[in-house]
Amino acid sequence: MDEEFFRENGKGIAAPSLVDLCVHVAIDNIRYLGDVGETDFDFLEQILPHCTKDQLMHIEKSTKGRDLSPVTDKLWKKFYEKEFGIERTNLVIERMRKKKVNFRWLQLYQAKLREVDEAENEAADRLKNSYKKEDARKQSRQVRICEKVPPSSNKRGWGGGGNYNVSNTKSNLLKKAKLDYLKSPEVRNAAVMKRTAFQRSAPPMKKSNGFSGNQLGSSSNQSKPIERIFKPKKMPF
Repeated sequence: MDEEFFRENGKGIAAPSLVDLCVHVAIDNIRYLGDVGETDFDFLEQILPHCTKDQLMHIEKSTKGRDLSPVTDKLWKKFYEKEFGIERTNLVIERMRKKKVNFRWLQLYQAKLREVDEAENEAADRLKNSYKKEDARKQSRQVRICEKVPPSSNKRGWGGGGNYNVSNTKSNLLKKAKLDYLKSPEVRNAAVMKRTAFQRSAPPMKKSNGFSGNQLGSSSNQSKPIERIFKPKKMPF
C-alpha cells in the first residue's frame, strides 16, 4: 500500500479508510472506467484529474443521463490551455465575457480541434496544389520528340489543286482520250486505206454533157452512203 494512504498522528501510523482504499483502486484502474453512474462528485474530484484526454472523453460519453461538467469543465480548461496555450485560453475567456455567453470547455476544446484540423487540411491541399503546378511547369518545359510529320501545305492532290470534282475530271479525261484517238496516225491511216480501197472497187462513171434530174437525184442518193462509209466510228467511251 502507498504511503500517501497512511496518516501520521501522535500515536503512530493509522490505517487508511475504506473510502481512501476505493479511491486508490479506482485511480489504479482508471483506464477501465466508463459510466460512473451516481458516484459522488467528491470522489470524482479525486479520481478524474488522473485521466488523460481520451480517458476523460470516454467517461463523459459513457455516462448517460448525468452532467459531469461541474467536475470535468475545469479539467478540459487545463487541457485546452496545455494544448493551445495560455494566450489563446485567455482570448477565449475575454470573448465570452464581452459577448456575455458561456460555453463548456469541452465544447470549446472540440471546436478548436475541428478548426485546427480544417486549417491543416487546407494547408495540405494548398501544398499539394503547389506541387502539382510545379510539376506541370516542369513538364511543359521538357523537350519532346515529335513522331508525326505534319502534312506539307504545298502538297497538291492528283489532277491539280487540292479541291476538284471527280466526275468533271473523269469526263474531261474521256474527252481528251477520244480526241487523241481520233487524231492518232493509226486512225487516219485506216481512214485513208478504206477510202482508197473503195475508190478502186467502184466502177468508172461515164462522161456526160448533161445530167437529168433523175440522174442528179440518184447520184446524190448514191453519194450519201459513201459519206457514211468514210465517217469514222465513234469510240466506245
